[in-house]
Amino acid sequence: METIFAIYIFILGLLIGSFLNVCIYRIPKGENIAYPPSHCTSCGNKIKPYDLIPVLSWIFLKGKCRNCGEKISIRYALVEFTTAVFFLLTYFQYGISINLLRYLLLIPFLIVIAMIDYDTMDVYTTTTWLAIAIGIITLGVNFYLGEQVATYIYGALLGAGTISFIIIMSKLILGTEGMGWGDAEICGLCGLFLGLKLTFVMMFFSFIIGGVIGVYLLTVKKKKGRSEMPFGPSIIIATLLMIIWGGKILNWYLSSFYIF
Repeated sequence: METIFAIYIFILGLLIGSFLNVCIYRIPKGENIAYPPSHCTSCGNKIKPYDLIPVLSWIFLKGKCRNCGEKISIRYALVEFTTAVFFLLTYFQYGISINLLRYLLLIPFLIVIAMIDYDTMDVYTTTTWLAIAIGIITLGVNFYLGEQVATYIYGALLGAGTISFIIIMSKLILGTEGMGWGDAEICGLCGLFLGLKLTFVMMFFSFIIGGVIGVYLLTVKKKKGRSEMPFGPSIIIATLLMIIWGGKILNWYLSSFYIF
């Protein structure tokens, strides 16, 4: 039964990942995510249902539009597969529980926010605030079930407050914000789902990941020192790590600290 449910979760992730591709493409353009139906952006032809099977359609079509032969980016298939993998890992971590539901609701928003931020350097309130609203609703469910929810509120305050402090101090001292207010929204959102302890660890890892990405872009990609780099994807990568392995990472750190 557990194997069957895991397959369902993986398929659900693939299907949601397919929809996320639509969101990632249309939200920055200000387009409706439901209408018109999926179509080739090159020839405009409506995509048939049998060409919308996540990952498999891309493989069978060899990454090309059936009608015009225009190349289809492999990123579409990667988004679908990545969403499914994170859904499956989350299920393995939490089983059938309220936390599984909370994180399965969060992960699609994280992927959309990260990809749009990477592409455009913009964070859209239509995604962050809707996710925050869902997070608050799920906290109400947690509270109803008797769970302490203060840690999640503190996590949101820690995440949003830390980035807001960095932005304000950077503006006062350097005359530039350094980070965007969208980053504060993302950190607040992630903290609302992770809780205080995991938010602290998440922020630590997000700065490490951001630093590694920054060094890579400055050296390999030969970017200039003043070139802007989105920090949102780093926050979200760290959050996904916390969702899957955060408890183990935190326990390892605390046990190591206790030993020494």
